[in-house]
This record gives sequence, structure tokens and C-alpha cells, in this order.
Amino acid sequence: MTEHDTDLGEPTGPTPVLAVVGRPNVGKSTLVNRIIGRREAVVEDRPGVTRDRVSYDADWNGRAFTVVDTGGWDPDAQGLFERIALQAEVAVSLADAVLFVVDATVGITDSDAAVVKILRKSGKPVVLAANKVDDQRTEAEAHGLWNLGLGEPFPVSALHGRGSGDLLDAVLAALPETPPQSFGEELGGPRRIALVGKPNVGKSSLLNKLAGSERVVVDNVAGTTVDPVDELVDMGDRTWRFIDTAGIRKRVKEASGHEYYASLRTSTAIDRAEVAVLVLDAEQSISEQDMRIIQTIRDAGRAMVVAFNKWDLVDDERRYYLEREIERDLVQIQWAPRINITARTGWHVDRLVPALDKALEGWETRVSTGALNTFLGRLVGEHPHPVRSGKQPKILFATQPSTAPPTFVLFTSGKLDAAYERFVERRLREEFGFVGTPIVINQKPREKRKRT
Repeated sequence: MTEHDTDLGEPTGPTPVLAVVGRPNVGKSTLVNRIIGRREAVVEDRPGVTRDRVSYDADWNGRAFTVVDTGGWDPDAQGLFERIALQAEVAVSLADAVLFVVDATVGITDSDAAVVKILRKSGKPVVLAANKVDDQRTEAEAHGLWNLGLGEPFPVSALHGRGSGDLLDAVLAALPETPPQSFGEELGGPRRIALVGKPNVGKSSLLNKLAGSERVVVDNVAGTTVDPVDELVDMGDRTWRFIDTAGIRKRVKEASGHEYYASLRTSTAIDRAEVAVLVLDAEQSISEQDMRIIQTIRDAGRAMVVAFNKWDLVDDERRYYLEREIERDLVQIQWAPRINITARTGWHVDRLVPALDKALEGWETRVSTGALNTFLGRLVGEHPHPVRSGKQPKILFATQPSTAPPTFVLFTSGKLDAAYERFVERRLREEFGFVGTPIVINQKPREKRKRT
């Protein structure tokens, strides 16, 4: 199965959508991984690990389509599981076709029969996958699924790949043809934003408020989101692609199975994004975890906006201490725009777009070589490098080879002190802006010729 790599640019035409539904723990996520050809959907032998509808790009026989993985669908569920079932229902309503996954080793259950009724009512084409068919004996049992009245059951083993080719052929037959691609659209598609932060700081609530719907399952349990969930959101007359990420755990080794994979996936989401919105709980002190997330964003070279959520719960005393924490802990990212919001009510959420615009503009700022060297010549004249061991390194020439993030190469007569490099960065920001973005400075000290 070939992988359709989303990072190489979004397809310009809308691709048909396949919703994968079924009872909890029938192997939907394993089958999704098999279809998309890579391990992306979180898999664990426990019901309820997939809680949201999560989209992936797939490709089979040269045709691209979108696969939507859903939480286990139990029509009689209550509480959190009821909302997971609702997400599956929404996925079906938005899909072009449905892949209904049944555990062939268990056979037809009352829940399966109830799901079939809902699928019939939807009027969508349905492909029936009889999963966990690992041998001839189970294949015979799979034929009993004809009784569901959904047509031929396709016996597959999501784990081993058995029968997946025939299943995918049936899926393509059920999906509408991909419309011709249009090339007039903006290159690169919507700007990509990762919502990152510790568990339970309100990332999913923020995404729901922005999307204007209960798009992501929100529960007052730390770590409810375990997959990155892409959502196209219209804000400020434009479309943005939001990547909601699993709450980053304290330490990866403390995380249980699916949380461990989710924490790895968060790093992937940051890598896929252009700008990361770090969501902090304004009620709580800035923690070591928050600092680690900041470092991850900086290491990835992504633009950054800091959003202090739950601002309605902050009193004067907490505000006083928070200002001290910002001075002490966020000194390394003074360049990142900060906004105070309440995701639950939507208070000041509209301030996110101007902050994102500023950060992306800084991230893509380019300084001409002439302007850069004029500025540095003046800077070195006014504030030369301190003399160290009788030597005084100088900046001879500089260039900015790339943006996103802005990257500078300084050709020097010797190695500059780290403190002087930080001073140069600070002055670059004062002169040219670079709001919301890390700056990368690489030094190239001139090699001394050896005397012969």
C-alpha cells in the first residue's frame, strides 16, 4: 500500500471520505493503519482508545481518499462513550462511504445490529469488513455476517494484512471518483496550527469554540484526546488547519501505552505545523512540562503564540504571581505574542488570528543581505565584541539563507561568545521585528592559515 504523504502539500481537489465505524475494540484503528500504510492511529487492546473522529490521507491504486477513524460505536453508550458514539454518527453523515468493521471471531452482536439500522438510515454505501480472520476456520465463520444484510463480508486480518487488497478494491468501488484537481488555489493550502500544552488545559475546548461545534470529545479527565485531530476552521475570512494534539505527558516513561504513542504524535504534529499555539492554564503555575514543550517548539523551529486559558478564573493575587512567573520562566520566548482567553465562553478568542498573523509574518521575514550587513556593521562599530585572551573576533559578513524560521549565517574572524551571539539576536529583533519566531544563528569562523 502506498503512503500518501500529507507533508508534501495538500491535494488541491477534495478527496472522497471513508468513515471507519464499528463496535469498540473490533480493530478499527489497526485496519486504518493497514489502509494508510503507516502506524498513525493509536492502537491498544482496550476499548475507547480512539475517542474522536480522526482523518488520515490514504492512496490505493493511484486514487487518493481520506480515511476517518472513529471511536467505538455503541448505540446504548452513556457519558463519555455516548459522546464517542455521537462522533461516529457525525463521521458517517459527513462521509461518502462507510467501512463497517465487525469482529468475525465474535459474530453478530446486538450492538452490530443496532449500528446496521443507523447505517441503513444514512443511505451511504457500506463495505462490510469481517476482521480478525487469520485462518481458513475463521473465514468460514465470516460468511455468517451475510445475515447483517449489508452484502458480501470481506474477510480481512488487519494485523497481518490478509485480504486487505480485495477490501480496498471494494472501498474504491463504493467511493465516488475524485474530482479533477484545480490548480488556481493558493499554494500550500491553509496555514497549519498545532494546539499544544499539558493535558487538561483546554486545548479541545478551544478547538470546539473556534470550530463552532462539539468537534472534539471534551471530558474533565486529563488526556481525553489521544490522537492529533485535524480540523479546518474559518477565522478572520480565511481557512486555517488546526492540529489538536494529545496532552503531552509529564514523562514519556510514565505514560501508559496509548499515551506514549500520543506523546510521540504530538512532536509529529508540531513538525507538521507552521505555528504552535501553546495553551497554558492561567490558574496553574508554569511548570517544567510547559518549559519542555516550549523547548520542543523552539527545536522544531516553529512560530509560537502563548495562550493563557481559563482567564475568567484568575484573581488579582494569581495575576500578580503569574506576571512574576512570565518574567522568570518565559524570558527565553519574550518574542512570542501572548493572549489571555477563556475557551469555554469564547472570551477574547478572536485575538488569536491577529497573534497568528504576527507570528507567521515574523517567521517568514527575510532581510536583504545589504540591509543586514549595514545593520551589523553599525552594531559592531558601536558595540564591538569583548577582547578575550588578547583576541577580539569580528563579524566580517552575514547572510540570511532561509526563512521559516529566519536563519542567519555570520562569517567571523573567530568564535563569538554565546552572550555576544544572544546580544546580536536581541538587536536583530529590535531592528527587524521577528515577532513570534525563533531565530537560528550559525557562525562560520574564518580558518587561520598555518604558516609554513
